Amino acid sequence: MGIQIIKMPDIGEGIAEVELVAWYVKVGDLVAEDQILADVMTDKATVEIPSSVAGTVLALGGAVGQVMAVGSEVIRIEVEGAGNVKEGSVALATAAASLNTLGSVSTPEHSPVRAEVSSVRPELVEGLRQAQPERALPIAKAASKITLVPAAPHARQSGDKPIASPAVRRSAWEQGIELQFVPGSGAAGRITHDDLAAYAARAQQGQAPEQAVQRYAQRNTEEAIPVIGLRRKIAQKMQEAKRRIPHFTYVEEVDVTELEALRARLNATFGKTRGRLTLLPFLVRAVVLAVREFPQVNARYDDEAAVVTRYAAVHLGMATQTEAGLMVPVLRHAETLDLWASAAEVLRLSEAARSGKAEREELSGSTITITSLGALGGIVSTPVINHPEVAIVGINRMVERPMIRGGAVVARQMMNLSSSFDHRVVDGQHAAEFVQLLRGYLECPATLFVE
Repeated sequence: MGIQIIKMPDIGEGIAEVELVAWYVKVGDLVAEDQILADVMTDKATVEIPSSVAGTVLALGGAVGQVMAVGSEVIRIEVEGAGNVKEGSVALATAAASLNTLGSVSTPEHSPVRAEVSSVRPELVEGLRQAQPERALPIAKAASKITLVPAAPHARQSGDKPIASPAVRRSAWEQGIELQFVPGSGAAGRITHDDLAAYAARAQQGQAPEQAVQRYAQRNTEEAIPVIGLRRKIAQKMQEAKRRIPHFTYVEEVDVTELEALRARLNATFGKTRGRLTLLPFLVRAVVLAVREFPQVNARYDDEAAVVTRYAAVHLGMATQTEAGLMVPVLRHAETLDLWASAAEVLRLSEAARSGKAEREELSGSTITITSLGALGGIVSTPVINHPEVAIVGINRMVERPMIRGGAVVARQMMNLSSSFDHRVVDGQHAAEFVQLLRGYLECPATLFVE
């Protein structure tokens, strides 16, 4: 038997370190060749780490949330044959693998005994002491003893449903006792007749809680959630954008009544053959036309080099909410797409992002971004620019409101655009003129098709 060490591969693009976001194996598992072992995340995408061999997992090289350098050890696997660890190091590697799993054996919270055990053989500890003395001392102390810790008595958590037999429940009802406040001494916290009698006795002595005041159980639980994986990347990206970019947000009201009428007509005519259209392809088209007159908003700003790069191509970032968090797939060369091609590509990209199958190339390179919360869009928002871009266009909720048209009150479909700009690059007047141009295209949708 030998040991195979799999190291963090060079993912390319100059990436020196990645974050470990998921393990799919644990120590002791049998793995097959090409089986996925773990997921790691770069600044742009999640990458799967496969196994190059078949064997048994001896040790994992890091914990979820840990940032690992390219070339560092990912996992140790015991394999048939020599592996890639020298023969003289096999015993030490085996010891290290065992020591990596040394510690508390997890047992149910309410089991009679919890034990901390070690099965590391003394000769392996001695070998490790000679090779790595700085690690051997604390490990040897842990391996030399077995600690038995009596389990704490069962205590029902606040908000948990009390467990009791029908007879106990009927007795409690007859006595006017809320079972929620009665401690249970039976298995898994079950309330017995004795518990009920003890509680009633305490109530007579004034020791029971005032049920007339506290009718509901207190909720004092806390949950610490590590910020790792995509959530960490989102946090870093948002912090960087707000720290480095002086945001200027401009909100304008848009009458989309005519646009909605056109959309309904196109869907009725072509929906079954070409697919149904949402509002988004029309906004994509409006942005494509508007940036021709305002190229400074279709740009990226390298503030370290003090260089603004303007783009003729329109690579639209489409902010998409997924179960893992916010992602921004990119609609490339939006200037070449008609309404239906744009709608199909937006749908494909959003599904790829939500399913976690988006490629790295599909999540980078945007020049301007559109964001929408759909029906939850609210009246006004202040979207955060997707650094290093200089503009983001936000869609708010569409609502029917009474408006004055020709001196008469009429019902119109209204929607706000909330857009943010990098004030270092885009002047306030130019930002307002850009949004007004978008408004003109959307309020008179025929102009969307005039070159």
